Amino acid sequence: MVGLLAVFLLLGSFLLTPSPVDSKAWNPPSPPPLTGQVAPNERLRLADLIARGQVYGPEDTAISQEGVLYTGTQDGYIVRVFPDGRVENWLSTDGRPLGMVFDSQGNLIVADSWKGLLSISPDGEITVLAREAEGTLFRFTDDVDIADDGRIYFTDASSKFHQPEYMLDLLEMRPHGRLLRYSPKTGKAEVLLGNLHFANGVAVSPEGDYVLVNETWKYRILRYWIHGPRAGQAEVFADNLPGFPDNLAVDDQGRYWVAFPTLRDSRMDAMHPWPWLKDLVAKLPNSLKPAPQEYGLVIAFDRDGEVITSLHDTRGTHLQEITSVNPHDGNLYFGSLHNDRIGRLPLQAIPGLGESN
Repeated sequence: MVGLLAVFLLLGSFLLTPSPVDSKAWNPPSPPPLTGQVAPNERLRLADLIARGQVYGPEDTAISQEGVLYTGTQDGYIVRVFPDGRVENWLSTDGRPLGMVFDSQGNLIVADSWKGLLSISPDGEITVLAREAEGTLFRFTDDVDIADDGRIYFTDASSKFHQPEYMLDLLEMRPHGRLLRYSPKTGKAEVLLGNLHFANGVAVSPEGDYVLVNETWKYRILRYWIHGPRAGQAEVFADNLPGFPDNLAVDDQGRYWVAFPTLRDSRMDAMHPWPWLKDLVAKLPNSLKPAPQEYGLVIAFDRDGEVITSLHDTRGTHLQEITSVNPHDGNLYFGSLHNDRIGRLPLQAIPGLGESN
């Protein structure tokens, strides 16, 4: 009897506790089949593993002119991996460095989920470029790219939830994300697109006429026009993707490489139409919430948003939870939010792509 009473008390307490989210209903499209160019393969298992066991959560990568690989890890460090394999904790941002890219002066521009948009000089001096735009503070600065004119395009994935709370943002399914642009001339950031469902990866086109941004929770990529007759307009570039798109990058052949931390989750899709259920799930411990499938996936698109090829690790034992894919000097480099390694795969190992880039 005492045990039953305890169960009722615990259940009542759970039901009466306010939910950390205010969920919105959404009816996701049926997931596309993994056929054709996205049919499962094991190409990611051909990748070399860099700094294995010496990094944790190398979410994104950038390579300097000297060939040194930089990445940001879970403990807030910017780590350098030298061509000879030596790994060094270079400096700490005291945050969580995510997307990163070098500017024309050799500064490392970093989207730090806690600290905002940062510039790190070659000698390690950290400068905060922006922490807010149009009166709203960044809460989840995510990815970054730089146009030829020096302006920086970046994302604030959520203006409500911080990086460790990304699952709450997914459950709530409200548009808290923004695509932003920072001008070195004015020292200010402006909002280009608001009301995005987890604004994530960003990449400026080789011609500089548009920028792509991933809208992760809606399984799609948007194109925002920078120049030309459609400047200031946005459209869907690729829709109903088979997973959650994360960072993206473009190579010198105009191919867009998109990282997918995991495939779509049927449990999550089934919950989306029911806000009350998502409000309850949000109150559960993280261990009881839907966990991502261990899977490695990268997809390449052409300028028209058509799939060119895909790379898989269906077991997720070699490379999994891939959050970034960066082309450099004939190779693709793969980062991960929680894994302990960086992948490197020659483009020539991918059927149909050859040695270009």
